[in-house]
Amino acid sequence: MVLNTELLRIQAALKSLLETVGTAITLKYVALDGHFGNYPSAFMVRQENLHLISKLRSDAALYPAHEGEYSGTGRPAKYSEKIDVRKLDAKYLKETSTEDDLRTDIYQCQFYNKEFSFALNVVIIVKTNVETNAQAHVILFSTDLEQVYDNIIKFYSLRFQIEFNFRDAKQYWGLEDFMNIKETAVTNAANLSFFMVNFSQALLQPFRQHQPDYIVLDLKSHYRGFRYASETIKMLPEKPDAILLADIFQQIARLGAIHLAFQPFASP
Repeated sequence: MVLNTELLRIQAALKSLLETVGTAITLKYVALDGHFGNYPSAFMVRQENLHLISKLRSDAALYPAHEGEYSGTGRPAKYSEKIDVRKLDAKYLKETSTEDDLRTDIYQCQFYNKEFSFALNVVIIVKTNVETNAQAHVILFSTDLEQVYDNIIKFYSLRFQIEFNFRDAKQYWGLEDFMNIKETAVTNAANLSFFMVNFSQALLQPFRQHQPDYIVLDLKSHYRGFRYASETIKMLPEKPDAILLADIFQQIARLGAIHLAFQPFASP
């Protein structure tokens, strides 16, 4: 199969990542959004000995494997009749729950889609309004036929964290603002932005033990206030006593914060 430019670029990035992590981290899955829920994407991922987790179109045609006897003439049938994802057999049902008049049914089975040359591990999530009977559904799949349904849902959901990371890098850590144009400088600026996304999440943990709503804006206000307090105290002829000094740092570090939290660190 000839891959398009987009898939070749992703494949090159996967190769680079696998070479970088080596044996330090064992990678098995690639989660991609519905744009890549097709055979060329699955083929590209399998070439790297990984499994794809993605989403099929809501109108994707799915077929169980043929279970009837061979008639003895012609090519053996590969597919049974197309399934209706809104009227699935109860034998495929894995989990059901109801909350606020919304019932969620989760089904799993190996189905075929004629675009793919192999069977897929398909998870279908059907949501039904028990009052109006209105329905909506999502079709997820994995090329790993052994993966359980809840992991497929969880792994696919994790891809949204990528969107959150880009959002935070742009909003808080300058990914949209740097003016570099040379390759090395752009690489360093982008890497620093994403490093700060991860680093800030680590710094937030002690604060969130006391204030779960503590956010990056609070964190930035906190450390900015600490720096202002530290530089101001350096100008004093004598430092205040330890109790007053701690109170000064506490108060100034809270200026501009949206959510106040107990200070988990000693003043500098």
